[in-house]
Amino acid sequence: MVFWALTGAIVLAAVLILSRQILRRSPEGAGSEITSDMQIYRDQLKELDRDLERGTVGKEEADRTRLEISRRLLDADRQAQARVRATDAPEGATRLTMGLAAVALIAGSFGLYWVLGSPGAEDLGLKKRIAKAEELRVARPSQAEIEAERPEWPGPPEGTPDDYITLVDSLRAKMQETPDDPRGLDLLVQHETNMGNFIAARTAMDRLMEIKGAEASSDDYARQADVMIMTAGGFVSPEAEEALRVALIKDASNPVARYYTGLMFAQNSRPDLAFRLWRALLEEGPDGAPWITPIRTQIEGLAQMAGENFTLPPRAPKATAPLPSTEPDGLAGPSAEDMAAAAELSDEDRQDMIRGMVDQLSERLATEGGTPAEWARLITVLGVLGDTERAAAIWGEAQETFAGTGDAFEMVKQAAIQAGVAE
Repeated sequence: MVFWALTGAIVLAAVLILSRQILRRSPEGAGSEITSDMQIYRDQLKELDRDLERGTVGKEEADRTRLEISRRLLDADRQAQARVRATDAPEGATRLTMGLAAVALIAGSFGLYWVLGSPGAEDLGLKKRIAKAEELRVARPSQAEIEAERPEWPGPPEGTPDDYITLVDSLRAKMQETPDDPRGLDLLVQHETNMGNFIAARTAMDRLMEIKGAEASSDDYARQADVMIMTAGGFVSPEAEEALRVALIKDASNPVARYYTGLMFAQNSRPDLAFRLWRALLEEGPDGAPWITPIRTQIEGLAQMAGENFTLPPRAPKATAPLPSTEPDGLAGPSAEDMAAAAELSDEDRQDMIRGMVDQLSERLATEGGTPAEWARLITVLGVLGDTERAAAIWGEAQETFAGTGDAFEMVKQAAIQAGVAE
């Protein structure tokens, strides 16, 4: 009720101010002042003619003076005519027009608010807004409810190589035989995600976390939340939030967990908490980290909703990195024939073949150098193969090779962290 009273008073005040300006009439005496000025100018013209006859002024000077007095006389006459028109305007018609305009202004203002506003909304103080946000967070749909609404997996993305599909099928079949193999589950999560089969990736990730149990790290929980969020189309479910909570308990600085926790707050009407988390991540960097770009695209709007005065800093200049390889995706890998042959090999032979390709890549990087993506791939594969000693050695070489290169160094470092040879 207070809201309606205040808005009504504001609209009425605006109408009165406009009415006063429109209905204001000329002050008494204003017309007579102009008439008096005109008479003075006429008397000056007569006096000028007398001075010219007496010879007290020259003809040229008299002409200039007469021109100036005539100009002032015309100006005064125009002002007098304008005063007459304003005074003679029909008062009744003016008041009627003003009344109709006032009604239209008031009705239009309230009608527009009725359509676009929220007339029935209650006043929300800070405590009520926080309580409302908490209600929204608690009432979120569960991961299972979200997944039940997701469309079925349509199959591999268009353009996926047949050899890759065959290898993933082989991995799935292998995991049917050894469902508790953590290394196989880890690979299955990765490749199901690559194929867009997110529910299968989430199922494999859940099983992997069950096997790891108390040994699961902060990164493991952050990865589990990441897979859940991808499966839910970007929505942070209660189950994903719980995984993020545990990740932050194990490592409060985990950037992936902090980013997704900020996203959860943003989705549940707490832009203030989301802004604090994302601003800290943005300031910490590095600029090439995968969470920096989504933060930069959203944080200004988030700051506005949070009532924060924030200006997005410019991106740091990109560091110079080695030229990319001419191989597809910048990486040298197995050919189609290699992949087809690998699908037919036994597990032991397939491992030997992979190690052979890893050795070739390692030798080439040692002799010819390569892109940061190739160094990262080598460290990652060595970690998957369990050859952490060799992965650590490659990481040591990479630190010297890419020192001071910004994004390139961070790419290799992330691979080393994933392989368990860096922190």
